[in-house]
Amino acid sequence: MTLSIAKESPVGSDLTLLFERHTADMHADTPPESIHMMDSSELAIPQVHFFVAREAGAPLAMGAFKILSNAHGEIKSMHVLTEARGRGLSKAMLAHVEAAARQEGLARLSLETGVQPTFVAARALYEKAGYQICGPFEGYWDDPNSLFMTKELR
Repeated sequence: MTLSIAKESPVGSDLTLLFERHTADMHADTPPESIHMMDSSELAIPQVHFFVAREAGAPLAMGAFKILSNAHGEIKSMHVLTEARGRGLSKAMLAHVEAAARQEGLARLSLETGVQPTFVAARALYEKAGYQICGPFEGYWDDPNSLFMTKELR
């Protein structure tokens, strides 16, 4: 089957399962005060570019970036359904998000992820893609449950 990744509205009617699973993962082992995810309605703003990976029309993964300034963006809402993991969808989505951010003229992408076991695979993905640990940015604080990473895109 062919995988497609395209920009979509985060409030699409068939994205409920993706958001439910993403929310469950974020709450699995992270204290509530350290959860920085945006729900679908919060992502539905002009500053956010939201993408869905589909196979045979079914949504399997999502990813987004939020424009923070003319040169800086933040990766948001990266998630792959459990049953679709191990197929390279995270890597494909990250590459797509980075390419779209470059097209928007962004020179750097940053992200916040957790330090808990739930986020081991995500941290490995970002490290392999060239993201480096950095300090808090854009309204974040030095939270012991958060890890901040950044990458120059140019």
